[in-house]
Amino acid sequence: MRERVKALSFSLFDSGETILGALIFSTFFPLYITKQVDPKVYSFFYGLVFLVSFLFALQFGKIADRKAIRKEFFTLFVILTVLLSFSLFFLVDFPILSLIVFCLMAVSHQQTFVFYNSLLLDFQKRGFTSGLGVSFGYIGSATALTFLAEKLSVPWVYVVTGALFLILSLPSILFLENPSMKEEVSLKDVFKDRRFILVILSILFLTEVANALISLMGIYLKKVFGFEDVFIYKVIGFSAIGGIIGGIVWGLLVDKLSARSLFPTGFLFWSIIFLSLPLLNRDWIFYFGAFIGFSLAHLWTVSRVYIVEEFPACQISTRMSFLSLTERIASTTGLIIWSALLFITEDNYILSASLMTVFPVIGFLVFLVSKRTT
Repeated sequence: MRERVKALSFSLFDSGETILGALIFSTFFPLYITKQVDPKVYSFFYGLVFLVSFLFALQFGKIADRKAIRKEFFTLFVILTVLLSFSLFFLVDFPILSLIVFCLMAVSHQQTFVFYNSLLLDFQKRGFTSGLGVSFGYIGSATALTFLAEKLSVPWVYVVTGALFLILSLPSILFLENPSMKEEVSLKDVFKDRRFILVILSILFLTEVANALISLMGIYLKKVFGFEDVFIYKVIGFSAIGGIIGGIVWGLLVDKLSARSLFPTGFLFWSIIFLSLPLLNRDWIFYFGAFIGFSLAHLWTVSRVYIVEEFPACQISTRMSFLSLTERIASTTGLIIWSALLFITEDNYILSASLMTVFPVIGFLVFLVSKRTT
């Protein structure tokens, strides 16, 4: 019973985190700030956040691993993220100050996710816990965009979303235990760990294509098939259903078979997705959307458990900093790669999608090299 309570607590945070990301980071703040300052200024500062977050995560991760205070850092950054979200309510008439606070909030938010992933060490069934979190994340994102977005506006969105994030984080703060293992971590040794760096690179190749597809699926369906917006929303909704189911399925399979055996499946799935895009017809669109969600659930469920299983548990927070960085980098580089392919192919969406297959293939080759590296 206690394990179930802990798994539910872990999953509720994932739901709160996706609500925060969907409403504030992806929707309301970008729309607000780009009306007040040049979009290039916003893009520069938000891009800088990724690097700053990583550097902070490395240092805080070292401290957490040395002193075994992972949950303490998780709690600290949850509270700090909430307070910064609340403060945006009072700064709506001060765009530059709002941007600064937003960037600080983004850094804090990234730290919470690093230490949240580190708390997987406390579970016996890590696959199921990770997968349940992914499923709850899909539910949170769908709820936010379907029911909350149309009812909220700036500045109240900062208060409401911050409060929801806090409420959904409290079970993790109250019921999850702090992993007790500790070790003095050398960042130099981590960077010299060739196998680990290669694994992170292979994950980066997957997350790049995944993030590109998430961001551009709607545009692809409109440009290639000429679908109406309502139909596209239904396809995206079907992908969420695939993700919810996939989180549970992949989580159970990880506990049964191990993340090591299941992780390479992702390279096959994403190759199939991009090779299949030119062959799609309207009758298969909904099934294809569900398969995309199912594949995304694999990536997010299995990758963090793979890091926990394959690398020193005493260094988990430091190692998770790199996993968080891949997710942030991929959200930018995936779009850059897609844009470059469209430019090269003169806006041939079908050919560009097919060419994206090269990235999961490269990722798989990098992963194979990592397996031969000691």
